This record gives sequence, structure tokens and C-alpha cells, in this order.
Amino acid sequence: MPGRSPELVQTFRFRIRLTRSSAPGRTALPPPDLPSPLSEAAAAPGPAAAPGPAPAVAASGGGPDRLGDGGFQECSGLGLEVDLREYAEGGANDAVVRRVGRVKLQPIVLKRGMFVAAGGGSADTALWDWLHGMVADGAPVPRYDGDVEVLDAAGARVVARWTFTRGLPLKITGPTLNARTGEIAVEELHIAHEGLRLERTP
Repeated sequence: MPGRSPELVQTFRFRIRLTRSSAPGRTALPPPDLPSPLSEAAAAPGPAAAPGPAPAVAASGGGPDRLGDGGFQECSGLGLEVDLREYAEGGANDAVVRRVGRVKLQPIVLKRGMFVAAGGGSADTALWDWLHGMVADGAPVPRYDGDVEVLDAAGARVVARWTFTRGLPLKITGPTLNARTGEIAVEELHIAHEGLRLERTP
């Protein structure tokens, strides 16, 4: 019986999870907690708080350790590049000696539509709060590990899985506003990380 032909990985069906990193950095200090919007609302005085934006994890049943679950529609930056060093060897004018240098990591770029809580309120601010917290509060900053999983056409099996570690917010861009079109508002997040791997899937 002839063997089955290889299956091509399709890029249209994927999911991304950002989970607060528990891996200490070179300082050996654990990353701090990122405040939960729900806990801040519960602590506010008054008989009834006005409806506010839902946290990015509410739809997926996560918690303060999860960020932007389930809403990303585009992902790029899944690549590695090695910095090769060249040395000129004396007497060998027709050749160059090359040695392996450091790995260059490019930022992970994620795009998603802006969400508003089902009960009303303003747009979700979780991604913006992450970057603002880094700038305003200083170090140490909450870091997030990421899982990027590509599913098969039926959405039942993971066929490719990338992981990156200890991500920091590098850049966030809001939507381009245009009154003449009915396009969905899309925000873009750039994450600088400390390592990227393509993992084997069962």
C-alpha cells in the first residue's frame, strides 16, 4: 500500500496564547504580577461600579496571568537569523573563514481587532496597559511567554507549534481611522523576546 503524501501546513487557522512568564532572567528575580482589571474594579468604592472594559482574558476563562487570549488574527516574526563573523586568513586571498556568532531575534508582531465588553464600556486596554506599565513603573516588568499553534484544516490537531520566552512590549500601534470605510479597528503589538523554538507536536 503506498504511503500517504506529506501534509502541507496551512496558515489560516491558528491560535496564540500569552502567559505570564515564571522563568527568572539573569537577575534571578521572578517577574512581578500584572494587575487584573477585575480586581481593581472590585476594590473601587461605591455601591455599584459603572461597566468598564472586560480584560483580554475574560472570553477564554483565563486570569491575570493571561493576556490577549484568542483575539489575534495575524502573526509574523517567527524567524531566526545567525550572525556569522568573517575572518581574513593570511595568504588565502580567495577564501574567507566564517565563524558562528550570536542569534538575531526579530520581534513577534501580533494584530487583532479591538474589543469592547459585551455589556458596554470602552475598548479593552490590556495590551496598552502592559507597555504603559513598563514605561511608568520601571523594572522589573511583567514578561510573557507565548505559544503560537497552527491547526489542521479541521481545527482538531496542532500541526506546528512555536514558543517564545520572556517577551516584553516593544511597540503598540492603534488603528488607522477612516470615516469613509467600515473597516474593523485593528491594533498591532510588537513583542521583543529572549528565545524562539519550533517544537515537535505529538
